[in-house]
Amino acid sequence: MDIVQTLYEIPALGLLFQLIGYLIDIVPKIAPFILLAATPLVLGGMCGVLCERSGIVNIGIEGTMLAAAFTGWTVSSAAAGILGIGEAGLFGITPPLVIGILAAVGVAMLIGALQAWLSISVLANQIIVGTIVNIAAFGVTGYLYTLISKTSPPTVGGLRPFVPPDWLTELPIVGWLFTTFLNQAPITMSVIVIVFAMQLLLFRSRWGLRTRAVGEHPRAAETVGVHVARLRYRNVILAGIFAGLAGAYLSMEATDSFQQGMTAGRGFIALAAVIVGRWTPIGAFGAALLFASSQAIGQAVSFAPPPGQLGEILGGFPGQLWDALPYIVTVVVLAGVVGRSIPPAADGQPYEREAAT
Repeated sequence: MDIVQTLYEIPALGLLFQLIGYLIDIVPKIAPFILLAATPLVLGGMCGVLCERSGIVNIGIEGTMLAAAFTGWTVSSAAAGILGIGEAGLFGITPPLVIGILAAVGVAMLIGALQAWLSISVLANQIIVGTIVNIAAFGVTGYLYTLISKTSPPTVGGLRPFVPPDWLTELPIVGWLFTTFLNQAPITMSVIVIVFAMQLLLFRSRWGLRTRAVGEHPRAAETVGVHVARLRYRNVILAGIFAGLAGAYLSMEATDSFQQGMTAGRGFIALAAVIVGRWTPIGAFGAALLFASSQAIGQAVSFAPPPGQLGEILGGFPGQLWDALPYIVTVVVLAGVVGRSIPPAADGQPYEREAAT
């Protein structure tokens, strides 16, 4: 303990040691909140990885998540008004919530199908297609929400976290890990499974090999019998499932309501996680955790600053700085990665089949 205190008292450098000590102490305590903040980023990142590994640039993740969040909340409220809320089961799941989640995923897949048609069949510019999705989603959901909110739709209640047994969460050293991953609601708990399943399928399966082939060299893939357009259609539509779950998380798990623009740039941060993570599921997961950690640590510093001189310095920063910290970290990390992280070779390039001779 005396050694630690001695390190803390070193001029200038002591502040760095204080910060490291503070992070070691605070991260296990806020780890569940880090995973919560990372969930929509990870799911959006999985959408981006699957699309871009297939050769399709999807910058419409933000709009897809927003449309899914609105649809899930609206449909679950409408279902509750017709069917009643019903008895809650595990995780607080009720029939209206199930219907709402399915609706959120369904609308995201429909948007994915529209993007696939415009990008693959119409050969439209994929950046413009994604931009249109984002603008349309923000405008349409904002307008419809204004109309629907006037009717005071019934509150369905959100998904509830699982409570693991105390003997598991109180284990020395590793107990906080069980708290982080088990004391969560279902969509958040599914993130780990989704990430590792995607990593395994993308790099250890026939489907994954074909997906990476059409993203790197579609002409060569077609010569060995891969139908490039069909595979790209399928993958972009399936990628909508992840964006739909991200939207459902925002309006049905993190909260039990919808607010205009509630995605708050998370879709774009998810795209940054894809790039920082070098277009791999585990890499995108790690980048999302990094961005989410900055948000959780910023909130921790605002409410429980470290003691001593470091606390006085950090406490002097305005609260708006901590709110902006995730976006600042995203820009800084992305600026350091761009140019070093190489995307799939055919990413964003339209592809037309050669005519049969």
